[in-house]
Amino acid sequence: MNKRSIATVSLSGALDEKLRAIAAAGFDAVEIFENDLLSFGASPREVAQLCKDLNLEICAFQPFRDFEGMPEPQRARNFARAERKFDLMQELGTDLLLICSNVSPASLGGIDRAAEDFRELGERAAQRGLRVGYEALAWGRHVNDYRDAWEIVRRADHAAIGVILDSFHALAPGFPTRAIASIPGDKIFLVQLADAPKLELDILSWSRHFRSFPGQGDLPVGEFMTVIAATGYAGPLSLEIFNDQFRAGSAAQTAVDGLRSLILLEDLLAPDWPKFAGEPLAPKAKSRGTGFIEFAVNETKAGELAMLFAQLGFRRSGKHRSKAVERWTQGKAELVINCETDGFAHSHYVTHGPGVCAIALDVDNAGLAMQRAETLKARTFYQPVGPGELEIPAIHGVGGSLLYFLDQAGRNWDTDFEPVASDAKGDALLAVDHIAQSMPYDEMLSWLLFYTGILDLKRLPQMEIADPRGLVQSQAIINADQSLRFVLNGSSANRTLPSRFISEFFGSGVQHVAFSCRDIFATVAAMRARGADFLDIPDNYYDDIEAKYDLAPDVMAKLRANHILYDREGDGEFFQVYTHIFDERFFFEIVERRNYQGFGAANAGIRLAAQSREVRPASMPRV
Repeated sequence: MNKRSIATVSLSGALDEKLRAIAAAGFDAVEIFENDLLSFGASPREVAQLCKDLNLEICAFQPFRDFEGMPEPQRARNFARAERKFDLMQELGTDLLLICSNVSPASLGGIDRAAEDFRELGERAAQRGLRVGYEALAWGRHVNDYRDAWEIVRRADHAAIGVILDSFHALAPGFPTRAIASIPGDKIFLVQLADAPKLELDILSWSRHFRSFPGQGDLPVGEFMTVIAATGYAGPLSLEIFNDQFRAGSAAQTAVDGLRSLILLEDLLAPDWPKFAGEPLAPKAKSRGTGFIEFAVNETKAGELAMLFAQLGFRRSGKHRSKAVERWTQGKAELVINCETDGFAHSHYVTHGPGVCAIALDVDNAGLAMQRAETLKARTFYQPVGPGELEIPAIHGVGGSLLYFLDQAGRNWDTDFEPVASDAKGDALLAVDHIAQSMPYDEMLSWLLFYTGILDLKRLPQMEIADPRGLVQSQAIINADQSLRFVLNGSSANRTLPSRFISEFFGSGVQHVAFSCRDIFATVAAMRARGADFLDIPDNYYDDIEAKYDLAPDVMAKLRANHILYDREGDGEFFQVYTHIFDERFFFEIVERRNYQGFGAANAGIRLAAQSREVRPASMPRV
C-alpha cells in the first residue's frame, strides 16, 4: 500500500502543532520542510522521537537548493553543505533528501555536468545508507522539465540517486505526462501531489500562493497519477501545498482536508491501481433535493419567524409529539421551527443566535451516505431520541450545523409529528431552489472538498461579486438534475455582508434560502396580500434593465413595482426577489427560472448594496 504523506509546509503553525495535526488526521508519513525545523526549538533527535511517538515516518527532508552545475568554489561548498544535511537527516531518521533544480544565476548548464555532480553526491549518500531525489522546478534556470531531470538521473546511473515527480511542476506548465510511464518505478523516489485553479499568473506566483489539494483545483491530477501507476511506483504519495488560505487556517482542518483528498484520489484510481488497500469508499448516494431545513430560535423569535413563513405561503402542517418543534410546508419545501430549551438546536441558538441549525438531504441510501462521510473523516453526530422517535443519521457541517441524510424523506413526519389542520392555502412555491452559506474565505476550499467528496455534486466556475465594502467569492455546487444546489460565499474583506454575517452570527452558516416558483409575479402578489414585504431596489437598476433588454412595458412595470430583479443568459431568463433580513441574520429569496441555469450573479452586487442600506452599521451595537 502506498503510504499517505504530507509536507509540513502545507499547514499553519509550529512544527509540533503541524505534526500532531498530521498524525491526528491519519497520515502515515511526513516530509519535514527545512524552515519548519530551523525555526523550531527542539533538536532533530527530539523531532524524530516526536514523530515516532505519533507513529509518523519521516519520508523526506527538503529542500536542498541550488546544488547542481555550480562553478568552483561554490561546487565544493555545496558538497560540504550536503554532508551537513546528511548529518541532520540521520538524526531525524530519514533516508531521503529532496534536491530541487538550480535557480541560481551563477549555475552552469549541461546535463552531463549535472549528472556528474549527482553521481558524486550519490557515492557520498550511499556511504551513509541515504538517498537523494532530484526534482525539476517549473521555473528552474536550466532544468524545468521532469524529462530533463530524469535524463540527469539516468546518466548519473547511481542506485542512491532517483527522480522526484511533482504533479504541479508537470501539469501547470502543460508538459505531456506520458513520458513518465517510461521511468522505472524504483527510480522514482517520491511522488508529490498538488492541484491548482486555472489562473493567468506567472508560474512561480501560481505555485507559491494558489496550490490546493487534489480535487480542489483544475489540473488533471488523476491523469498524472494514472501514468505514475504504470511505472509500478510503490512509495509514498505526498501532498506539498503552498496556499495562503491554508497558511491562515486551522492546521487540524487542513490536515483532515489533505487526507480526504488522498482518499478520494485513491478511490478514483483504485481500478487501475489495486495496491491501494485502505478502507473501501462507499459510492456516492444519489441526492434528490432538500428534505427539510431546521431553524433554531427562541420562543419570541419563533412567533416572528412563523409569521414570515405564513406570509410566504407556508402552512403549519405538523407539531412534534413531544418537543417545541413545528413543521411548515409548501410544495416540496419543508421548514422546521425549533424553540426547544435544550438539545442541539438550543445549543446552536445560544452560540449563533436565530438561524439554520440543520439541513436534511433526501438521498437514495442514507446508510451509504453516512459510510462514505465517515470514511472521509466527517464528524458524525448522535443525540438521544425519545421513545418511538426516528433516529436520523447526521454529520457536522458548515459552522457546526448538522447535515442529516434521509432516504425516506416523509417518514420522519409520520413518526415524530402530529398533523395540524390548516385553512391556509399557499402552493406557489415549488421547492428549495438553493441554499447559500457564508464562511471565512480561507474555509471555502475545505467545504468545497467536503461537499463534492461526500455528495454527488459538481462545482461550477467560481464567481467574484462586488459588495459595497469589498469583494465576495462565490462558489456554486450542484447535483446532476439540479434538485440540490449550494452556494458557498466567502470574503477576505471584513466589512462585506457575508463577513459581517459571520462575525455577528458567531461563525459560518446559512445566510439565505431560495425557493422556486412557476410565476413570480403571481407569487409575489399573493405574498404581498398576506403582508409580506421585499427588499427595495433602486429605480436606477430598472432604468438600466430597460435599456439593456427588450422587455415588454407591462413586464418592466411589474418588475419595478415588485422589486424583482431580472437576468438573461442566451434564451434563459431569471427572476428573483428578496425578503428583508430576518433579525439581521438571514433572508429568503424567491426565484423563477425559465431555461436558466445560473444564480443571477449579475444582480448580486445590486442586492448586496440594497441590503447594506438596510442593515445596522457594523459599529453600532445590537440593542
